[in-house]
Amino acid sequence: MELPQKISSVASLDSERRGARDLRIGQVLLESGKITEGDIDRIVSLQLEKGVRFGEAAKELGLVTEVDIQRAVAKQFDYPVLQPGEMNFSSDLITAYQPYTEQVEAIRAIRSQLIMRWFGNGRQALCLTAPSRNTGCSYLAANLAVVFSQLHQKTLLVDADLRDPRQHEIFRLPNKLGLTEILSGRTNQAEIVRVQPFENLSILTAGNLPPNPQELLSQQKFHDLLAVLAERFDVILIDTPPADENSDSQTVAIKTGGALMVVRDNRTHLKSALRLRDMIMGPGCELVGTVLNNH
Repeated sequence: MELPQKISSVASLDSERRGARDLRIGQVLLESGKITEGDIDRIVSLQLEKGVRFGEAAKELGLVTEVDIQRAVAKQFDYPVLQPGEMNFSSDLITAYQPYTEQVEAIRAIRSQLIMRWFGNGRQALCLTAPSRNTGCSYLAANLAVVFSQLHQKTLLVDADLRDPRQHEIFRLPNKLGLTEILSGRTNQAEIVRVQPFENLSILTAGNLPPNPQELLSQQKFHDLLAVLAERFDVILIDTPPADENSDSQTVAIKTGGALMVVRDNRTHLKSALRLRDMIMGPGCELVGTVLNNH
């Protein structure tokens, strides 16, 4: 006769936990202005009548949308996502603005592969490069940085394209002081910016365009900087310029030990991709993988 009592106790506990989760979702919806105090009684009444979750009841009453519920759940689990136009980031940041799309799911899959093939083996820094411009390399670097931070990994995105940087544009950050100034001894790591609302994401912009980017990236000071940053961050993603314009990306790949190549469907020539592969692997670096961007 004890078994039914135990089942009843477990069911009661499960109900209490579900009620607590629903209450937190209700609080999130209330704080975000999606519902009012006056709506709560109506939602709870329908919730009890039909035995559904708080969010489902609110949606049935026409007070919120499925997207509102998804965003509330994301906030409840400390998984920050943004409304369109919020924070004024570039619309290219789809992992923040469109987190439930097929395209973002593909970026999460790339993250999983990188964890298995690279970061899971004790490595912390990875170079992202492309054979030519307009492949989406900076776009991928920015979005990968977001999804790694959403995994509660302390993530740093470094813009090492000291010729035509883009990360400050994507995240709408000032670019007066950055990597250039650190490597030239004019400033320090204080220029690394934590990006709200992503508590685990920081960015080091490129800074002013120097006359000698290749020399700055080749010096021991850049290697030493990466070693120091590895003590602060779990994941360091480094955006670099295209390989057909200079050898900056090869220099960075040597210092990180590996690179992720980004090519674009119907744009990247096979010969260019093979040439970049040989450039990366020639000095003993590892080509961690190749991403085909078909968007």
